[in-house]
Amino acid sequence: MVNHPLIRFKSPAHHDILMFGAVAQALIGLMGLSGRVPSALAAEDIPAARARLLAGLEQPPAAAPITAPKAVEGQDDDEAQLVPLARRAIPLLAMLEVAHARQTHVLWEAAA
Repeated sequence: MVNHPLIRFKSPAHHDILMFGAVAQALIGLMGLSGRVPSALAAEDIPAARARLLAGLEQPPAAAPITAPKAVEGQDDDEAQLVPLARRAIPLLAMLEVAHARQTHVLWEAAA
């Protein structure tokens, strides 16, 4: 699995979502998918993937929280804000819900 700095999620039913690669990879993994980039979910596969993602987010974290790269040059590691994975998943969950309602796909790719 290649580590991409940024991953863009796309769907005809929703605006694009740009995420840090490590966060996106973690969410893709919780959906029970391979983690390949680029890849996609067909409309009929979205409910099961969304259910697995929600179930995975309810489990206690097995590893250290995922942090975003430093936002400010010179910022100490201790100053970096930790955002829970469940909070970072909110936009993707919304995209999956809307895509399912409109019976369309969701895809993701490395962002340039």
